[in-house]
Amino acid sequence: MVNLAWPAPGRVLARAAHSSDQSVQFVPGPCGGLQGPSAPRNRIGLPRPRASSREIARKGTVCVLLSFPFIFSPCLGCGAGTPEWAALLYYGPFIVIFQFGWAATQIAHLSLIPELVTNDHEKVELTALRYAFTVVANITVYGAAWLLLRLQGSPHTDVARDVRDQLGVQDVRVFQNLSLLVVGVGAIFSLLFHVGTREGQRPRAEEPDEHSPLLAPPTAQPLLLWKHWLREPAFYQVGLLYMSTRLIVNLSQTYIAMYLTYSLNLPKKFIATIPLVMYVSGFCSSFLMKPVNKCIGRNLTYFAGLLVILAFAAWVALADRLGVAVYVAAVLLGTGCATILVTSLAMTADLIGPHTHSGAFVYGAMSFSDKVANGLAVMAIQSLHPCSLELCCRACVGFYHWVMVAVTGGVGVAATLCLCSLLIWPIRLRSWDPGA
Repeated sequence: MVNLAWPAPGRVLARAAHSSDQSVQFVPGPCGGLQGPSAPRNRIGLPRPRASSREIARKGTVCVLLSFPFIFSPCLGCGAGTPEWAALLYYGPFIVIFQFGWAATQIAHLSLIPELVTNDHEKVELTALRYAFTVVANITVYGAAWLLLRLQGSPHTDVARDVRDQLGVQDVRVFQNLSLLVVGVGAIFSLLFHVGTREGQRPRAEEPDEHSPLLAPPTAQPLLLWKHWLREPAFYQVGLLYMSTRLIVNLSQTYIAMYLTYSLNLPKKFIATIPLVMYVSGFCSSFLMKPVNKCIGRNLTYFAGLLVILAFAAWVALADRLGVAVYVAAVLLGTGCATILVTSLAMTADLIGPHTHSGAFVYGAMSFSDKVANGLAVMAIQSLHPCSLELCCRACVGFYHWVMVAVTGGVGVAATLCLCSLLIWPIRLRSWDPGA
């Protein structure tokens, strides 16, 4: 409903435009009047109607459910003589669909944090809780992997013992069953979320009456579009820090199995137990994030996590054999990764601030940069692999050793430089004119 007041001849004031579906905007007419409702540009008003976070997450979940089991299953119709390019064409579409679904679900979930709370410490708490439940899911996966690998094979012969201790083709069925188990459990909890939760409706503005002021004070936040974010230096500062964080976390998780198996020559059960220890330590440290951030601030908390990761990198660089101490190193890596990941996500929420309408774009841009950087990093590392004709030769023992040092220590130094830029120029959006 639109209420108009005529306080003086030749002058028209629009008191308010209220609609449950869209914001109605009036523009000055050629003779001082109002020229009909314009298109809902909403540069300073309410955001345009858009798909809800839950709807986006639902579509992403469907993509994951339909693609993930095929990635860890043998190629249908492939045989011993099938060329690699044919297998690539088979697995490629499933990987693309999975990455699309996973990114959509992750971004939709992360974008809820700045919408639910506005207090900085509450943002850290929600981010830490989200990471804690992520750790619970990862612990479940690695626990199931450890159980399936332990149950595989027969312990009665030396040959069987070698098969059980070394990762190989015989383990394809294990990872296929594991992927089906993961998808099944994930589908149950996703169904509980989508069916058992309801989206809250924003309170509607009160209808104006004769006692309402003609001109209400402007309370709406300026609407930041994607092109406005690209002009903000803080957007790139936080993006580089988040990308460095993800490089440390993802690449260390990617190459920890090869480092344990080929560089340290440990039995394959360690590829389940060591990540399990990492996630348990990260789970425990996530509950300290809120008080630590409240006590020493974002930057120092991130720096403390970096120091732990650099200590791990120095230990790995100086020690050729870790033995039982590999569990202590796993605790260091897990604690450091949890600290920097939770803190970098909290910094992203700080960057978004009250501009929650474009939070999905910010998280999406961060996620895109991290995936591109991780893909390029893996391609660069694999191009340097010294064994061309086999999975691993004598040269790869030292190769994976220094890969772990580089992805934790080398990228950790880059993350330190990004953090220094935030110490010099703190996270803050420049003042800008929405109409410019």
